[in-house]
Amino acid sequence: MPMPTEERVSQLVAGLVERRGFDLEGVSISAAGTAHAKVKVTVDSDEAAPLNAVAELSSEVSAALDEAGDFGETPYLLEVTTPGIDRPLTELRHWRRARGRKVKVTLRPGVESPEEKGKARFEARVGAATETEVALVLGGKRKPHRVTVPLAGIEFAVVQVEFSPPGTAELELAGGVAPGRPRPGAQEVPLDDGAADEAPDDEAPEDEDEAVSDSPTEGIVE
Repeated sequence: MPMPTEERVSQLVAGLVERRGFDLEGVSISAAGTAHAKVKVTVDSDEAAPLNAVAELSSEVSAALDEAGDFGETPYLLEVTTPGIDRPLTELRHWRRARGRKVKVTLRPGVESPEEKGKARFEARVGAATETEVALVLGGKRKPHRVTVPLAGIEFAVVQVEFSPPGTAELELAGGVAPGRPRPGAQEVPLDDGAADEAPDDEAPEDEDEAVSDSPTEGIVE
């Protein structure tokens, strides 16, 4: 029996994700070796996602997929996680949640650059975002100043890892850090960095939440 499509899994889990107060950022299905498939469900929210809320959502998603039966006899490994720092900013909510963070921006061809040397690719700190544009703070700690760029003019943008905090004036111009988000320069550990590795077929996971059912179609929740 063929595996369900990512679109089909998205339809099955979207309601559960929304009821838990999350946004569904994506679903991916891939082969995880010869024994089973891997289903990755990525969710996000305005506030930092508590581990217990993600774990509860994982159990609900696993139950929903098993009940639907789309995987047939194919065992699968289910991972419900939050986006990594390298997730591109493609939606307005991504920009709003990234306020106060440093990003690398690539402008579309022909779009006038606000950067001092007119470069189409530059780093800036994210400020307030509207439906049509986003404020960016250029100049770093030494010469911070705020500009606005149309969202439609940005081809690609991704948050950068920071090892030191931004300057006070720089962060003030950005409007501070989005509520519920870590301060730039603080130690950040992605949610799935601490996830348990997949247990070998001949070893039973010790954690009850990661237990594998006797049913070959039930998800293994990471």
